[in-house]
Amino acid sequence: MRYLLPLVTGAALVAGLASPAQAAPASNEWTADVSGRSASWGGSPRLGLVELGSHRLARPANAVTAVVTGDGVVDVRGLRPDGQWTEWLEAPATLPVTTSTVETRLVLSSGKAKRVQLSARQVPAGPSADDITAAAAGRSYRVYATREGLVGGTTANGHVIRSRDHFVALPSRRGLAARNSGNYSVQVCASNGRCEWAPVWDVGPWNTKDDYWNPSATREMWKDLPQGKPQAQAAYENNYNGGKDQFGREVANPAGIDLADGTFWDGLKLTNNAWVTVTYLWTGSGPVGTVRTAAANGTVNVRSAANSSSTQVGLAANHAQVRVTCQLTGESVSGTQGTSNVWYRIASGKHVAKAYVAGVSGATTC
Repeated sequence: MRYLLPLVTGAALVAGLASPAQAAPASNEWTADVSGRSASWGGSPRLGLVELGSHRLARPANAVTAVVTGDGVVDVRGLRPDGQWTEWLEAPATLPVTTSTVETRLVLSSGKAKRVQLSARQVPAGPSADDITAAAAGRSYRVYATREGLVGGTTANGHVIRSRDHFVALPSRRGLAARNSGNYSVQVCASNGRCEWAPVWDVGPWNTKDDYWNPSATREMWKDLPQGKPQAQAAYENNYNGGKDQFGREVANPAGIDLADGTFWDGLKLTNNAWVTVTYLWTGSGPVGTVRTAAANGTVNVRSAANSSSTQVGLAANHAQVRVTCQLTGESVSGTQGTSNVWYRIASGKHVAKAYVAGVSGATTC
């Protein structure tokens, strides 16, 4: 459930995807001309997001600064050695890895921007929010989930919310995936044993700068709270910040995640707001794959065994990224990725057919 005054906590940003940047020579100082690019707007106050694309550095670096001519701030992320991206950080930022490839996006709050000047250099490393955990699945916390609803509204990455949609919202754009992308995805599991794998396409509930899954030292706000505890939960349960969120509103529930209607009703079979266990999959390690369905709003059945006659124990949404524990031979299935008898185990007792998962490399045999 959303509380939209005075600031939209779920649809806080509306993403207007820009055209891909033209290939350019590698450099550590570069300029993005954004004067001809348009952004879609929404939220209250209105905000917009323009993707500026990736950039190759001439020399590896871990720190990026940005100067915007006009309105806006810049988010930046770096490519990790495992081929995955770090979280987005607002520039000036020290990335958790030294990298040769960075990606940037412009966040607008009003008016327009003409250009963005960027510079990358190497600085001593500080505390890192990107310390890949020993558990391959990633960091996992029990948080309170609310149903987002808002069908017909626009999410923070520009997705128009559909009936029975499948995505989640987290209260920080550090883990916000681009529209039709799932490189920031979560595994959400209810107490009934059902789970859904879904991309992070919105910002909320309550706060917009509460990356509570990260270590306290690198948390964007509320650094005195323990890792894994959303600020809204602390405000609701412990009167933290006088019981108010970052915008001064009285917190009416302890929510740390919002679930789209399809995730809430069909994936998890919930009927009311509930406590769930969330795994933030980009904080893990090991092989990953991306779910591909024929329908834009489609899902893939997650089964208790490697065959379609076994119990359905959840869903994996189109575009969601999954962590692959291992692979095994099972029933032959035909899907968007061809025909295969290989199935992937993506959690204990949870399997999905390879025929619907793209890009997996290096999975071991179960």
